[in-house]
Amino acid sequence: MDVLIVGAGAMGSWFGEAVDADAAFADVDPAAAAAAADAVGGEAVPLESDATYDVVCIAVPLSHADGAIADHASRADAAIVDVSGAMVDPLAAMARHAPALERASLHPLFAPERAPGSIAVVREDAGPTIETLLATLEDRGNDLVETTPEAHDEAMETVQSATHAAVLAFALAAESVPEGFETPIYEELRALAGRVTAGTPRVYADIQETFAGAEAVADAARELADADHEEFESLYAEAARKLREEGDQK
Repeated sequence: MDVLIVGAGAMGSWFGEAVDADAAFADVDPAAAAAAADAVGGEAVPLESDATYDVVCIAVPLSHADGAIADHASRADAAIVDVSGAMVDPLAAMARHAPALERASLHPLFAPERAPGSIAVVREDAGPTIETLLATLEDRGNDLVETTPEAHDEAMETVQSATHAAVLAFALAAESVPEGFETPIYEELRALAGRVTAGTPRVYADIQETFAGAEAVADAARELADADHEEFESLYAEAARKLREEGDQK
């Protein structure tokens, strides 16, 4: 099986390493394509070409996924997949531009350097080619989490957008404290902020632009800031109740 990976960033490189296929990388930055190809033993190919492959994998930033699908769907002979991080819009674009192909959307729920891990999966129109890819990902130690496009994108409002906004807001609001004044909760949150801010700003901006969630965090923070003593206790109790109920449902 051969795979064209459009997008030679961290996620495209992960996909090329994770699947058992001959990988070709195409990117707006030819040097990035060459580096990704060298890293996984594949080849770098022109972004614009008539060459076709068994599978085309779209691994571009969220804001460019639909356009990349439109531009490169015709280069797939059997299947097209994406690892952009959203599902509703990319799958709709695949259905428009590649109705006769096998189609799936995959969202690795981890940074590539932390692989393997959980991968959200929607099999829009799966067949032997996609099933082979998914089996390989499972063999590499990944857990496939079956979902729907709508359920995935709704979850990302909390899992990504709200979470990142809360952590970054803490990083922006926190002042330096003297050594020895740290509490366990402060240290844990500061460590999370360090992990988030070690990433790529564009990736986090794309997430905020794609998924709602940050406004809910801002509203909750303002409600806490404006609460009197009794109202704060009530909000605290509500937060504890929500977490407890969520735990009981799992």
